[in-house]
Amino acid sequence: MDFASLDLPEPVMQGIREAGFVTATPIQEAALPLALRGKDVAGQSQTGTGKTAAFLIAAFTKMLRTPAPPPPAGVGSPRMLVIAPTRELVVQIESDARLLGRFTPFRTLAVYGGIDYAKQRETLADGCDLLVGTPGRLIDYLKQHVWTPRRVEILVIDEADRMFDMGFIADLRFILRRLPPHEKRQSYLFSATLSFRVLELTWEFMNNPTQITIMPQQKTAERVEQSLFHVGRDEKLPLLLGLLRREGGDRILIFTNTREEARRLEDRLTRNAWETRALTGDVDQKRRLKILNDFKEGRLPILVATDVASRGLHIEAVTHVVNWDLPQDAEDYVHRIGRTARAGAGGKAISLVDEASALALEAIEKFIGQKIAVEWADDDLFLSEIKPTAEERRRYNEERRARLAARDRFGDRGRRGGREHARGGPERPRHDPAPAAPPPPAPPDGAGGRRPRRRRRGRGGGGPRPPGAPQP
Repeated sequence: MDFASLDLPEPVMQGIREAGFVTATPIQEAALPLALRGKDVAGQSQTGTGKTAAFLIAAFTKMLRTPAPPPPAGVGSPRMLVIAPTRELVVQIESDARLLGRFTPFRTLAVYGGIDYAKQRETLADGCDLLVGTPGRLIDYLKQHVWTPRRVEILVIDEADRMFDMGFIADLRFILRRLPPHEKRQSYLFSATLSFRVLELTWEFMNNPTQITIMPQQKTAERVEQSLFHVGRDEKLPLLLGLLRREGGDRILIFTNTREEARRLEDRLTRNAWETRALTGDVDQKRRLKILNDFKEGRLPILVATDVASRGLHIEAVTHVVNWDLPQDAEDYVHRIGRTARAGAGGKAISLVDEASALALEAIEKFIGQKIAVEWADDDLFLSEIKPTAEERRRYNEERRARLAARDRFGDRGRRGGREHARGGPERPRHDPAPAAPPPPAPPDGAGGRRPRRRRRGRGGGGPRPPGAPQP
């Protein structure tokens, strides 16, 4: 379907042309005609298929065709609200909205944690037309009356299944219950899966939505070339170095299962002359945004990430995705390799399967409904790793201890204080031995070390008898 056939307003068409869109993707072709007629839509589609553009095009069209009265002064009063589970996804949606809405008069604003709190608050109070945010930050400003949901005409819940996975469902319901009634607004919900718990949201907060499911012939992107190598843990980095030299991609995304492994891999690749940065949950938000921008714009060739980057991010021209560790959840494998081969492009997904992650392989192949091709590496594919010096090891260990200390201090706040309160004083360091118990008192003279006999009380009462008193 050509976008010109939808009779869209000229400012929206200019934004579409500016973004380089020509024909609609399947989810756009199915959702846009319904959305433009004012219907609520609950859509399920594979990651990277253009769901964000679908709801933005429909929303901008509606707002242009139905002008709203002037907003109240001194408080944010958006006409459109987009709720997303992660900061990275919020930033991505804001970027797409600014691109597609470049020729419209609408003001777009994103709010999320990790950056200047007061500046965001002040900007939001000045007002906006489209507000994108994470649930926590939206609720924070809502309770302070920085913005009001009473004027919301269009609601979008993006990555709804991820809201459940990340524990945001209570926050989401808190916001939704304060919006105008569902019959007085238009709502869109998009999710990678329309599970029963996601459908409950549509029944409760949407107005008889039309369900759209775009299921490809296979769960993974069609143009992703998948392969795996069986390799020992100690040989993974030499093999990775050889693959990086052989493949020569411009934007390579490597996934690990833990933050510490991502940090360690960043150090090892950097030491071996590969410019690399790690994107994990404990990285400061400003630094996270800079790392992502450098990677998107081609200044950073290799990005190592945990699964925080596997959902909702659209990064152009990712040539390779490497699974340093296989994910424990089979569905996460699909989202990881979905970072490449987006919007019809091609890409490669390479997995390094060691003895620790081999047990997850069977579940992944069963979930995607296909066997992943196995490659066997020749000896010349393994490159020697440059080992760290003693000084580099010492510096790495110090940085690791500092990160763990910071995480304990800010992430586990109150745990130590609880133990101190329970024990009635400061907690004793684990390495200090417990103080020895005091020795028992010495027996009195003439007791011969025997335990003194306990005096029995008479029936008539207790206490010592006066001298000369008759025995009972």
